[in-house]
Amino acid sequence: MDTRDLDALEYQKVIEQIQPFASSRLGREKVRQLLPVHALAEVEEWLAATEEGVEVLRLKDSVPLGGIRDIRPLLKRASIGSVLTPSELLDIAGTISSGRRLKRFLLDVVEKENATLPIITRLAGQITNLKHVEEDIERVIDDHGEIVDHASERLRTIRSAIRQTERDIRDKLEQMLRSTRYKEMLQEAIVTLRGERYVVPVKQEYRSQFGGTVHDQSASGATLFIEPDAVVSLNHRLREWRLQEEREVERLLKELTAKVAEVHDELQGNVTALGELDFIFAKAAYARHVNATRPRVNVDGVVRLKRARHPLIPDENVVPIDVDLGDQYTALVVTGPNTGGKTVTLKTIGLLTLMAMSGLFIPVEEESEVAVFDNVFADIGDEQSIEQNLSTFSGHMTNIVRILTHLSPNSLVLLDELGAGTDPTEGAALAIALLDDIQRRGCRVVATTHYSELKAYAYNRENVMNASVEFDVETLSPTYRLRVGVPGKSNAFAIAERLGLPRHIIKTAQEQLGADDNSVENMIAALEFNRKKAEGEREAAAALRREAEALKASVERAQRELERERERLRMQAEMEAREIVKKAKREADAVIGELRQLKSTPQNVKDHQLIEVKKRLDAQEPEVSRPWKRAEGTGGKRVKHSQLKPGDEVYVRSLNQKGHVADVLSRDDVQVQLGLMKVTVPIHDVELVQTPGEKEAAPMTSVTRAAEDVRPELDLRGSTVEEAIIETDKYLDDAVLNGLQRVSIIHGKGTGALRTGIHNYLKSHRHVKQFRLGRQGEGGSGVTVVELGES
Repeated sequence: MDTRDLDALEYQKVIEQIQPFASSRLGREKVRQLLPVHALAEVEEWLAATEEGVEVLRLKDSVPLGGIRDIRPLLKRASIGSVLTPSELLDIAGTISSGRRLKRFLLDVVEKENATLPIITRLAGQITNLKHVEEDIERVIDDHGEIVDHASERLRTIRSAIRQTERDIRDKLEQMLRSTRYKEMLQEAIVTLRGERYVVPVKQEYRSQFGGTVHDQSASGATLFIEPDAVVSLNHRLREWRLQEEREVERLLKELTAKVAEVHDELQGNVTALGELDFIFAKAAYARHVNATRPRVNVDGVVRLKRARHPLIPDENVVPIDVDLGDQYTALVVTGPNTGGKTVTLKTIGLLTLMAMSGLFIPVEEESEVAVFDNVFADIGDEQSIEQNLSTFSGHMTNIVRILTHLSPNSLVLLDELGAGTDPTEGAALAIALLDDIQRRGCRVVATTHYSELKAYAYNRENVMNASVEFDVETLSPTYRLRVGVPGKSNAFAIAERLGLPRHIIKTAQEQLGADDNSVENMIAALEFNRKKAEGEREAAAALRREAEALKASVERAQRELERERERLRMQAEMEAREIVKKAKREADAVIGELRQLKSTPQNVKDHQLIEVKKRLDAQEPEVSRPWKRAEGTGGKRVKHSQLKPGDEVYVRSLNQKGHVADVLSRDDVQVQLGLMKVTVPIHDVELVQTPGEKEAAPMTSVTRAAEDVRPELDLRGSTVEEAIIETDKYLDDAVLNGLQRVSIIHGKGTGALRTGIHNYLKSHRHVKQFRLGRQGEGGSGVTVVELGES
């Protein structure tokens, strides 16, 4: 892909944003080298790798990538026989350790979190465990890069001899410093080093008297650093020991370097895998940083972006756009005012396409889709070149000629201000011709323009759609929203009028426009009006649909609850029945045994004994208790509609449920309240019910509830308004029955819809005297405090 197109779409700036998320130079290098690819399978694999990285960060928040070094140059030197320094060997040991730690971490994520990470698992499996090399290096070199004494027995012996010789030299020199003979000759009573030999500072005038070998002098020449004859032999011996130390250290470093060279291929594989893993987690961290998602990809030229955001624009300033290209239409003509967002729209489409083709997540909503193109071409901005003596128009044409030369049917072409920089009539004609040619080649194209002729162009061509960037005439500022299906309306006259230009001048200007221009503007105005109207109706329909769905879900939940309760009661009844039968069987067995015993008794059995035993046997017949009976006069037959009124307790035969009449709908149908649901049933399917001892009881007006302990608050958070109202009605009835005078209803703050619905309901409730929002300490606006009283 041509770097001019990448630069025009600011692809490199995105790459620069990703680099800081890499932990090593290996990862940063792979980020810098990242370019879009054109094979769908490769793009899918790259996106899958990024998705696995995002999943690991979701599960663990961070990944242990510290300590990884780019040791490739060191491995090359080791392989050709060079000796590595202690610090270089430590870098190798640290990289081995980091690789082992990262591998263990990733495999633990797969095992313990039950995560499916095939690509990351494969890369982790490529990291070879070279702990023995790491331990060999750390046995010889400490954390500060120094060779330790116990690196070898010979080195320990040499360094012990060095320390002893240094003590002997210092002892002799310190004796001289304390001697009254040398006191006047010395500039200072100190021992120092010059050229790795121990010396003392002597005044220049005592040079001949002091004797010894001069190794240095001060800048003024007043002080000479002299090695006394008494320590010359000891200094020679010290020098010899130091040379032996250097040879032993060199031998140890050669040995370690040879061990590194032996595992050159394994280390090279580790470095490759570590760089790839660092690269994957850098992409994943960037995706999390910009709140990006994985797009679907295709080779059908379809670009479908939902609430797409330009990644280089701060979140507080960016305006999401929706783009649909390549399915119903293959060309999009975007019109609108300057600084209205047309160029940003072009760059957003192009840049997100390039990012997806590079295996990066893009800042869009889920279910967005991007095509994998052979090429993405962009003519954006002023290409004027003073050096080439080209005008703006010439610069654009030069770039467009380049694009046309390299076009393939599977290309995306982005053209900013097409035809600008020349005579409007000629520019518009040329723009139309270019769009036609690009369309004929089968490419996808998005073009921005000011020309009115191109607004009408989209209506006269198949596969071409108008779009515009919205402009608020009231505030004289763009909103940056992309409106697909409506061309941009010219706002020059409206803006001029808002800024105070006299009306008669504006009217004269409007008269100068041709009939075609006016018809186009009128068409655009009508389309804009219809669009806003359609949007309003769509939003209202969506609200109604959400309300219907919520109501449907509420009814379905109530139905499921009813079914569960019925099943529970049935199982409970079966258990009780089994228990009754078992008890009766046990008692019957006991009675039979007693009768047999009486039969075998030689004395005469009294009549009262037999009667008593018979009573006990008869008593074991299970009694089926029925808490209700049919009302007198019904006899279980059809009830007339005149016999029913709201509040009557009835039994619905087909549902085997009791409920209360909510409303008598007609001579044939009645609405019955069954728990939380209201159902319409035929009148012939219901029977009037009276409970024992309540023949003359007045009809019930609500479901009677047994008094029970009621909490002073009701938590409705998470409920829909419909569910909350049903629950609140039941709760307030129970609260009044239990004598509560004040209760709290917890509805949360949220959007306020639940609070508004509850307040509207409380205004007309018969038991509510007054209500208010909670004060500080009571829950604030997330709680409503209700004062209760009898109606």
